[in-house]
Amino acid sequence: MTISLDAGSLSSDELEDEKDLAPPTATPLAGPMRTRGRRIFSSDDGRIVSGTWECDPGESAWDFSDRGEVVHALSGRMTCAEKGGATTEVGPGTTSVFPIGRQGTWTIHETLRKVFVIYR
Repeated sequence: MTISLDAGSLSSDELEDEKDLAPPTATPLAGPMRTRGRRIFSSDDGRIVSGTWECDPGESAWDFSDRGEVVHALSGRMTCAEKGGATTEVGPGTTSVFPIGRQGTWTIHETLRKVFVIYR
């Protein structure tokens, strides 16, 4: 079975699961950050989850101690700062890998829409 979704063409209203960003996903650092998403795949054992996700601007702390994530930015812009390490700019067309164990911050400058694969 092939699962397909044109995540870039969905309106924000077509995304599901609207809520404020909160642990265990991430911790907002300067006020609430609204998110919207749509899961399109989850393995039977829950070790792989994929979908699309959108988040309003703000700064948040991310801790990937129990999972890793591959993201492909469709729209928006963010700066990812690794704890004690490099800073990376992410924008439309950028693919980024956040390996298991990575910690740092994401500063979303413009509402970010991404396709993601979370792996455990």
